Amino acid sequence: MSSQKLGLSSLEFPKSSFTETLSLTHNSLNYKELSPKKSLMKIFKNKLLVAGLLGSSLCLSSCYEKFDASSYAPAVSIGGFTSTTEISPSNLVGYWSFDNNYADAVSKTAGENTGTTFANGIKGASIVGSDNKYVVSNVSNAVQNLTSFTVTSWVNTKKNDKGIVGLLDIANPDSFWGNLTIFLENGATDTKGLLKIHVNNNGKDAWLGNYDLNNFWNTWTNIAVSYDETTSTFKVFVNGNKIATQVVAGFGALKFQKPTKMVFGTVQFQTSPSLNGGEKQSWASYLNGQLDEVRIYNKALNENEVNALVKLEGRGK
Repeated sequence: MSSQKLGLSSLEFPKSSFTETLSLTHNSLNYKELSPKKSLMKIFKNKLLVAGLLGSSLCLSSCYEKFDASSYAPAVSIGGFTSTTEISPSNLVGYWSFDNNYADAVSKTAGENTGTTFANGIKGASIVGSDNKYVVSNVSNAVQNLTSFTVTSWVNTKKNDKGIVGLLDIANPDSFWGNLTIFLENGATDTKGLLKIHVNNNGKDAWLGNYDLNNFWNTWTNIAVSYDETTSTFKVFVNGNKIATQVVAGFGALKFQKPTKMVFGTVQFQTSPSLNGGEKQSWASYLNGQLDEVRIYNKALNENEVNALVKLEGRGK
């Protein structure tokens, strides 16, 4: 016989580093006339070689683990921080994540719920309030003894058209207003909320606001307030950006009065019974929306820390 040809009409291999050079057709292996025995051995050996290469190629294609570039990406760093837990952790004296519970994660103090529910928040779950729904909590010693502070919280609410809405109120049972009251004032419009803050220092009152909260309704917004006793300076932040600075001359180190209770979702005189022994007011109401990630520090965080905290929380960090 003049030539011997493999009985392989066509072989196509999975695409890999091998397959660009391995595509065999019936013309790819020709042999000169050999003795029958040698010819059969030659054909057999080459078939084994082809089968081995094919098996290796299939293994490389099927066993390959897809490369995940994101697993090698560095952690997101904002203001020098990669997590909220890195921001002044020794000064964090109160933290309510509202992640399907009402407890202060720092002091392990449990809150008492009146009607609120849980829903997806800015990070994990959040509380959802409405008329006559709020959360009351005992106040830890560390929060009771604040002399300076930073309070941050996330809120997502409908327009307050039924009265002022307390976001957080550290109660004062001997006064109409609490020791530290952060609330939405009356007079809102369809596109703007009004933020107001009251702070009591051993009977001396400081009032901050009204501050415009533009495009505030039905979207997550971070509100932060800080006070530095060394300069008697308050700062107010919205979404990590400072919107106001106010100095109250001679205000000095804070001293709250009987601050054993606090409330989320309304003000102290709207609870039942009221935390100050007074009566409910027709011009006050309840949070008709969500509250999440409330933090209290015992110092005035600097502007970089506040900005980083907000951005990291917004990313779930």
